[in-house]
Amino acid sequence: KSADFGKNRNLQNLLILTAIKADKTRVMDYINRLDNYDGPEIAKIALGDPYNLYEEAFLIYKKCDLHAEAMDTLLVNIESLERAQEFAARCGEPVVWYKLGKAQLENHQVAEAIESYLKASDATDYIEVIQAAQVECLYDDLVRFLLMARKTAKDAIVDTELVYSYAKADRLADMEEFVSGTNTANVKLVGDRLYEEKFFKAAKILYQSIPDNSKLASCFVQLGEYTQAVEAAKKASNPKTWKEVNIACVQAEQFRCAEIAAMYIIVHPDHLEELISQYEKGGHFEELISLLDTGLSSERSHVGMYTELAILYTKYKPEKLMDFIKMNTQKLNIPKLIQACERHYHWEHAVFLYMHYDEFDQAANTMMAHSSVAFTHDQFQMVLQKVANMEIYYRAITFYLEEQPMQLAALLNTIMSKVDHARVVQQVRKAGHLPLVLPYLKSAQQHNIQAVNEALNELYVEGEQYEDLRQSIEDFDNIDQITLAQQLEKHELIEMRRIAALVYKKNKRYKQSIDLSKQDKMYKDTMDTAFESGNAELAESLLRYFVDNDMKECFASCLFTCYDLIRPDVGLELAWRKGMTDYAMPFLIQVLREYTSRIDALDKKTQKKEEAIEKEKSASNDFVPDYMANPMVAGLMPGFGNLALTAGPATMMPQQQQQQQFGGPTMMQTPGHMMMQPGMMQPGRM
Repeated sequence: KSADFGKNRNLQNLLILTAIKADKTRVMDYINRLDNYDGPEIAKIALGDPYNLYEEAFLIYKKCDLHAEAMDTLLVNIESLERAQEFAARCGEPVVWYKLGKAQLENHQVAEAIESYLKASDATDYIEVIQAAQVECLYDDLVRFLLMARKTAKDAIVDTELVYSYAKADRLADMEEFVSGTNTANVKLVGDRLYEEKFFKAAKILYQSIPDNSKLASCFVQLGEYTQAVEAAKKASNPKTWKEVNIACVQAEQFRCAEIAAMYIIVHPDHLEELISQYEKGGHFEELISLLDTGLSSERSHVGMYTELAILYTKYKPEKLMDFIKMNTQKLNIPKLIQACERHYHWEHAVFLYMHYDEFDQAANTMMAHSSVAFTHDQFQMVLQKVANMEIYYRAITFYLEEQPMQLAALLNTIMSKVDHARVVQQVRKAGHLPLVLPYLKSAQQHNIQAVNEALNELYVEGEQYEDLRQSIEDFDNIDQITLAQQLEKHELIEMRRIAALVYKKNKRYKQSIDLSKQDKMYKDTMDTAFESGNAELAESLLRYFVDNDMKECFASCLFTCYDLIRPDVGLELAWRKGMTDYAMPFLIQVLREYTSRIDALDKKTQKKEEAIEKEKSASNDFVPDYMANPMVAGLMPGFGNLALTAGPATMMPQQQQQQQFGGPTMMQTPGHMMMQPGMMQPGRM
């Protein structure tokens, strides 16, 4: 080659370009032999289409000391990371190492990429490096990279990821030293990430450095350091932390620590049930009951604590339940506790709570529904006095009929003023147990209710208590009397038939009463009935009955008893015909005495009237009487005293009319108005 050609850049460029276009095999030789040409321009042409002379372009860049472009050619065109790494090692320029590192990162050679970035001392791609290293879990390499990166990149992400990488690489001492120094790391964020990934020791160090006591307590719990967890929870002082500590301690059966934590939870009603559930799931009933019992002494104890403890007693220690309820009735949520008692079949306790909650209707229903354990007679009576639903009274009667029949009378006595007596009678009658309520019926009879009267009379009839029956009929008349009489007239007991006659008499069925008494030969009853009837025909018919049956004593007694109703002529005629004159003599004497007394009274009135007339005559001198007084009228017949006898009824009629005219007594005047002499019997009374 001539000296001119060696110095002529254009000719060398032309030669190489001609070779590129015409004979590619000679290009490499020209590049090595020639030195004075425009390398970058020729390299670009060689790299382009359609030539694709990558090796020739790489050689040009290398010969021209364009190491970055040479590296690009190796990585992009030739695509050889091995040659690129060798080239970077020989070259040693940071830009070359950076390009190599980026290419390695793109090809997922993370560790090699980090080494290349470190040699380049370039952290431009720290975000991509962090992501790739974490995917590959290359935390030791990432720590070295981030330590280099934080020298140039002032970003909190670098410090944050460095802390995280220390933890993941288990370099806790280095991490603790780093966070204790100056840094911009988001320690809490890293701590939360580590906690979620269960790196509790590292998270604990980070939370201690903040400090975040809630999370710190959680870390202690996860590490099984329960005492430290309690101390951290005290500093955190929030229910959520206490709940977490308590749950962990219960699961680990660290009940002392669990109790300390629980004491801060149970004072919050919203968290109490969840805590109880945790204990119960583990079967730690004794510890739970002890915890709540201890908690009641706290100044912050509330209704929920008392109620939940009572509910626990219903489940696990029913023998303590009643005493606890009685001691703390005012501090309990009674409706909730009642549900628990019913759920666990503590009916006696449920009744007690219903009573203190003024739910007397429910108390009564519960006592009847679960009588074997919840019923006591005295308590039930007290409850019935306060119930509001009247139907409970009648359910109670049915209950007593079935289960407490001997106490039924006492029950009815308690509710007597509040029940419908007729309905009670119907209910008991339907059950067929009327005799059980006899005392009640006697007490209720004062209201004179037909159903009560008839039920009581029915019991008297069944028991043949005729005296009580008679008194009942006489005092309380609101009954179907005729039906009762018809029932009694066929009774085998004579006293019952006498009562039937009495009932007929009270209903003015005198003939039926007398006929019934005749059948039983109760003649005194017949006479009393005839006299009470006021019917002369009925009395005389009875008198004839005695005469026809030759019942002389009854004849005399009937004359005396029915004196006001029997006509004297009828009585004397019957006596004369049957030879009973002696038995009729008292009657005759009384009749005569009555008549003479009436006549004497009439005479006195007549005499007084005549004297008054005489006085009027003497007052008027020119008045001359033109008639003479009739000696018979004046009552001056000698030998008869004041008793005037006439020739017969024809002569007596005017006299009777005169007596009626002057207001004198008549023949039908009652014996009570007669003028009686001492020693005389009064007719009409036995």
